[in-house]
Parts: sequence; C-alpha cells; structure tokens
Amino acid sequence: VSAPAMPPESSVTAETLVSAAVRVLCTESPFDKAKLSEEIAQRWYRGEIPQAYCLDGTDPPAPGKPSRDNKVEVVACGHGKKLGKGGSLASRQAIIHSLVHIESWAVDLSWDIIARFGASRKMPREFFDDFVLVAQEEAKHFTLLNQRLEEMGSFYGALPVHDGLWESATETGSSLEARLAVEHCVHEARGLDVVPQTVQRLRNGGDHESATLLGDIIYKEEITHCAAGLKWFKFLHHGQDHDTIVQSFHNIVRQHFRGPLKPPFNDEARAAAGFLPEWYLPLTIKTVPETRSECLPEGMNSAVVSKDAGDESGAQ
Repeated sequence: VSAPAMPPESSVTAETLVSAAVRVLCTESPFDKAKLSEEIAQRWYRGEIPQAYCLDGTDPPAPGKPSRDNKVEVVACGHGKKLGKGGSLASRQAIIHSLVHIESWAVDLSWDIIARFGASRKMPREFFDDFVLVAQEEAKHFTLLNQRLEEMGSFYGALPVHDGLWESATETGSSLEARLAVEHCVHEARGLDVVPQTVQRLRNGGDHESATLLGDIIYKEEITHCAAGLKWFKFLHHGQDHDTIVQSFHNIVRQHFRGPLKPPFNDEARAAAGFLPEWYLPLTIKTVPETRSECLPEGMNSAVVSKDAGDESGAQ
C-alpha cells in the first residue's frame, strides 16, 4: 500500500463518506442499515460521494454506540440459547439466527472504522474503498441469512442475543491498530474457523440451502475481510521489519483481547487471508492469569467447532 494521499478538498454541500457512515450508525433498524449500506456503497463507487471526509473536521463524530431498535432481546454473555448440533429445525434456526446477529454487528463495525478513524488518521482512499466493500458485503450477508432464517420459519429477534462484538469494539475505540487487530483480524479469523464445521452440521441436518449460502458465498468473502484487517494493520506499521510488526500485533491483542486464542484454527482459510500461524499461534499461550475470556457470539465460540464439544442445549 502506498503512503497516505490527502483526499480532494471537501465540498460544503456534498455528503462525505464519513458522514454517510455516521448515518448508518445512527440508523436503528438493522434492515435499514443493510439497505443504506448498499445505497452508500453504490454512490461511493459512482463518485456521487466525492470526498472521504471534510478537511476542516466538520464531519459528525461516530456515536459512542451504534443505534439499535429494541426488537431483539439482548442478554448477558453466556445467557443466550445454545445452538446445538443442527440436527433439529430449532437448532438450525438458532445457528442461522446467531449468524444473522453477527452480521448485523459486522455492518456497524465496518462503518464505525470509517467514521471513527478514517479522518483522524488521514487514511488513504484505498482504506475507504476496502471497508466500504466490507460493509457492503456484510450487509449482503445479513440480508441473505435473514431471508434464509425467515424461509426456515423464524425471524431475527426470535431468540435472545448478546453484544459481545460491540464490547470488544468499545475496548478498541481509541486505537485503530487495536481495532484492526482484534475486530478485523482475530474476530474475522475466528469466523473462518467455525464455518466448515457449521456447514457440515447444517448438511448433516439436511439443510443444504443454508450450508451452500454459508459455505459457497459468505465464507469466501469473509476471507477477504480478514485480509483487509491485516493489510491495514501492516500499513500502519510501514517501515518496520516483519518480525517487529508481528510482535506489535501480539502485544496489542494481549492488551485488548481477554484471554488466549483457542484452537482449533482453520489454517487454510487464515493463510488465504495472509494470516499465517506466526501471527496467532503465540497468542494461544497464557501470559497472565485469565480472569474471564472474550465474550464471543455463540456462532463464533470455539466450543461450537470443537470435535469434542457436547451439545449443551440438548438440541439435536
């Protein structure tokens, strides 16, 4: 990636990408967020949003937390419904519901990194291009998974959820390096880890439609999202040697992510994103006593993909 280039001079009347991102974050309905994400992405590609941000700093700030309607019950981490093994319709609905929720937060997180850090760090246009694409694809994933959930006879909000993904976003809210490392590398890679086993569970349960959607469409695009996080983490450490960059990554993750990373890892998908074992295997070692682990959505929990994990809900 080349050195940062200053964006063109701002227009008084035209909406900037940062202000458009803030509009998404301040939109309550996750369905409206997804639609707005597609609209903004298309306008950005067509050049109808000419500026990434205002040079005079007059763009609205990113909200402390994205707006959310009250149609989905939020519970404390660990109090949501266990997903089961996918053998029953209820279990498969729970799996897809969890993925819908994950994607709803992924939409917000993609716009938040633009709104919160893009202007303050004077990031180049390519940074905005990459995360507009990520936001657009996360919105597509949300929409497709929600449609599938409704085809299965359920709906988003039918089950309680927790907001662990945003909790870690809050932890990294003052550091672009930390946000990229934790949200866009560690969490994105965890998503890659769980997909193959989730796809197999869905197929074993006879749900080939959901398995195909997750395995053939969403999975491939999520690899590029992890790659984007790693790309821009490296960019921020331009001029440093590789070993120093990797060590900085380890230090930042240990500071902002609770507990060690837990296998199994999808080494093949991680490698496709450029996220090689040297980046994550050292983070499996405890360096300090663990008081509590990171609160991940059930669909990203390592227990979901562990071959020895039991079905805690009893659902099949």
